[in-house]
Amino acid sequence: MTAHIQEAGVQDLEHAWLNEAIDLATRSVAGGGGPFGALVVKDGLVVASGNNQVTATLDPTAHAEVSVMRAACKQLGDFSLEGCVLVTSCEPCPMCLSSALWARIDRIVYAADRHDAAVAGFDDRRFYELFDKKPASLWPMPVEQLDLPNRTAPFDAWLAKSDRVDY
Repeated sequence: MTAHIQEAGVQDLEHAWLNEAIDLATRSVAGGGGPFGALVVKDGLVVASGNNQVTATLDPTAHAEVSVMRAACKQLGDFSLEGCVLVTSCEPCPMCLSSALWARIDRIVYAADRHDAAVAGFDDRRFYELFDKKPASLWPMPVEQLDLPNRTAPFDAWLAKSDRVDY
């Protein structure tokens, strides 16, 4: 019985966080931003909140999820968000999902999905499909490797650095 009550409490918290992310997204629209909002939560507390800043900052990477992860890292003083939950108003696009993986986010919770976003004109499905189904040779932009003899020089310097911070 106690586990069921605890689980219900966690669900209530997650619903509250999702509602907060949805409210952030809605306020973002009212303020001239994109319809996306996100939170980073650690140990049951909201560490940071953010919304889509793409058009406001002229930065195509300033999605709500990326913006909130940047803010959370600064707040926590660490580049790792291990132990954190990313709560977002919409399913993260492939860029945001990759960023969450790099940040070591423990879990992602979202409300609307990629199909809901597509109806509103944010069709990330083509990016998911690109990575899922098409070989790089069929991508809309060429992605090529040019083989240079010093291609590993930055990695060699990194590995030789005794005071590096691994991540």
